[in-house]
Amino acid sequence: MNTNTHFLFSLIFFSFIYKAKSDLDSFILNCGSKSGGTDGDGRKWEPDSKYLTSSENSIPAKADYQDPSLPSIVPYMSARIFSSESTYKFSISSKKRHWVRLHFYPSSYSTLNPTDAYFSVVAGGATLVSNFSAPITAQALTQAYIVREFSITPSNTGNLKITFKPSDKHKGSYAFVNGVEVIPMSDVFEPATLVGFSNQFVDAESSSLQTMYRLNVGGQYIPANNDSSLSRSWYDDSPYLYGAAFGVTSEAEKNVRILYPSDMPDYIAPVDVYSTLRSMGPDLKLNQNYNLTWLFQVDGNFMYIVRFHFCELHLTKINQRVFDIYLNNQTAQRNADVIAWSGSKAVPVYKDYAIYVSDKQLWVALHPSTSIKPEFYDAILNGLEIFKLNDTAGNLAGPNPVPSAMLLKAESEKMRTFAPSKSESHAGVIGGAAGGAAAFSIVVALCIAVYHRKKKVLDPESGSSSWLPLFTSSHTTASKSTISGKSTASSQLSSMAANLCRHFSLAEIKNGTRNFDESQVIGVGGFGKVYKGVVDGGTKVAIKRSNPSSEQGVHEFQTEIEMLSKLRHRHLVSLIGYCEENEEMILVYDYMAFGTLREHLYKGNRSPLSWKQRLEICIGAARGLHYLHTGAKYTIIHRDVKTTNILLDENWVAKVSDFGLSKTGPNLNQTHVSTVVKGSFGYLDPEYFRRQQLTEKSDVYSFGVVLFEVLSARSALNPSLPKEQVSLADLALNCQRKGILEDIIDPHIKGNINQKCLKKFADTAEKCLSDQGVERPMMGDVLWNLEFALQLQVNPDGANLVAEGGANNVSEDLSHGNNMSANGTNLSIGGESSVSEESNSLNTSVVFSQFIDSNGR
Repeated sequence: MNTNTHFLFSLIFFSFIYKAKSDLDSFILNCGSKSGGTDGDGRKWEPDSKYLTSSENSIPAKADYQDPSLPSIVPYMSARIFSSESTYKFSISSKKRHWVRLHFYPSSYSTLNPTDAYFSVVAGGATLVSNFSAPITAQALTQAYIVREFSITPSNTGNLKITFKPSDKHKGSYAFVNGVEVIPMSDVFEPATLVGFSNQFVDAESSSLQTMYRLNVGGQYIPANNDSSLSRSWYDDSPYLYGAAFGVTSEAEKNVRILYPSDMPDYIAPVDVYSTLRSMGPDLKLNQNYNLTWLFQVDGNFMYIVRFHFCELHLTKINQRVFDIYLNNQTAQRNADVIAWSGSKAVPVYKDYAIYVSDKQLWVALHPSTSIKPEFYDAILNGLEIFKLNDTAGNLAGPNPVPSAMLLKAESEKMRTFAPSKSESHAGVIGGAAGGAAAFSIVVALCIAVYHRKKKVLDPESGSSSWLPLFTSSHTTASKSTISGKSTASSQLSSMAANLCRHFSLAEIKNGTRNFDESQVIGVGGFGKVYKGVVDGGTKVAIKRSNPSSEQGVHEFQTEIEMLSKLRHRHLVSLIGYCEENEEMILVYDYMAFGTLREHLYKGNRSPLSWKQRLEICIGAARGLHYLHTGAKYTIIHRDVKTTNILLDENWVAKVSDFGLSKTGPNLNQTHVSTVVKGSFGYLDPEYFRRQQLTEKSDVYSFGVVLFEVLSARSALNPSLPKEQVSLADLALNCQRKGILEDIIDPHIKGNINQKCLKKFADTAEKCLSDQGVERPMMGDVLWNLEFALQLQVNPDGANLVAEGGANNVSEDLSHGNNMSANGTNLSIGGESSVSEESNSLNTSVVFSQFIDSNGR
């Protein structure tokens, strides 16, 4: 063998050895599993047993119950239980930091009581959690599962040990874990400017850190397999926005390419983070009077590093958009100018700031820099990360959160045994429970959603009229699909949908509905009958059973599961599970008490809703639709928006339901989806009907009909009336244009509506019903205007103050984003921007405090 050949062979050999060593650095363990598995994001997990230093003190276990909000069976349905101190040992590079991610699903395992799980975890000399209770934490945060992510300093020994130890403070305590990840990472941490102390820095190089929040601001959820090599998950920022100032979101245009500077590695954050942003909105005068603010719950008495990710997508010059950054009432940065930092449009930049937090809240606020008079008074943010540094003792552990008294009371009431009886009202409805798919201490509200759909033979919405205005040439109901032989619906579901959604046996369903007893029927819809039932020994549910002769069949069944298994939002119905057995197709949702919106307007025995309640319900439904159009991974068009598909929970929270006709919207290279027309007469977008071209503006049109339905308390179609009054849309628009809209207002609310509120509401509805989709507002603009109408109703003086401050003075549009039309024209009615997804019942002074107070937090 000559020298060159020997050298080449050696190079190949050592490259192979190096690669093998690098591969050994990464570990993704499905704890308690014998075979590992693949999660919903397509990542492969391996069994954990060979990494335990001793197997004597641990046992594998299976969870007794699969919560519907779990993102995947892997790794959450299996667990490793530790009865005494036990350690995992990993061979790793001694030169690299590592992510350590711990996954916990606090379910019942075998005969163990979940409330006895108190334990600590130590890794690389850092205490990650201490006296930790996953059940208490999950309950307080209203999450089904918990993920903790830590960045551990390099190991001098080449080994990383992760030790689980049951607490000695609780009798019978044990430790458990469902998943463990050890992932090598580049050192992404640099010295950060200490807020409040000039020329002082905090260096995280020698510290271990916990990731508290990682947000794709103005964008969508980014799963770990779409990250820039560090397998991080990025979450939506909207749950943390404070006040009514929701701002507007926008994304890079098709011809804009994100270019990382030479001194910034591309793994700092993925392109998707820098391709979207949240700004304050197009009304530059209004922007001067409020802060764009996020609020985060953190552990007190720790140092935090807050990383801001910026990328200017629209402007090109210095001093065009300049703003100040505040952390907890302190100025972190004056006169932040992204172009000045980056040097060019579409070039990312990030900035780190350190702050010591003594209490349990961290405020992040942006405000235009008015002192240097930039061209545009606005602020932007593309991404945000918050990291907690270990204290001097190497501790990262915070206390267990305390569940609120209200939450404990609600949990107690929910646990009471539910015994269905014939005396109970048959007007109950369906909903779905969804915990947030959140990690890193993200407080995602546990959503309780509802579903109910009522149809009668003579219902005008069924399309039984002999003639229909606008749409006389075709019936547009769902195509008929019956079951012939054994249904193959579940076999055609995606593996992700099947993993995210619980599968019920037919025996469970029959037991919960008294074998489909007619006394349990609470409604009949296009899919079939809806039954009241109970599962898991006491959980109220509503069960929708397919009728073989129904117009809706296998396709709608699949669509409902595929859509709802992936959607999580407070104002969307969320699926618990399904049953597909013995030619049955059954969907299971949470039971809800207050029925459909339609029942409270007409066609029911409910007490009339107040005008304020109606506004709040419309706002909730608009939030749900806005999320479908802009917040999910893909644009989702509902296609069947109507008052029977807007449902109300026991707190009057509105939920959008019935996704059987929903359609994924156009991609970036399309303006519409060409598809056969489906929907309900009276709500159908005329442009969609004529051209068979579907866009999200079709939902906007249908929602406009809903708004007038709420105002008038009459059906969208009533064939018994004179021809000019059959269509509510036609009638309302005619009255609006003639200035006689009050003639059709529901008498129950006619004298209780503030006139300015009525005008804002009616103008919004009218704009939604524009004949051409391009002239209709985006759902985010509809949402803003409805919020504004609510404030005009409950606090006219406060709302007027905002309006006088510039709400009607529309400046040049900077965002070119989701809330703008295809040609960039602002379609917001009156020029306002989008609003937050705060509670419907926000106190007016709180809602508008952001607009009135211009001071930094």
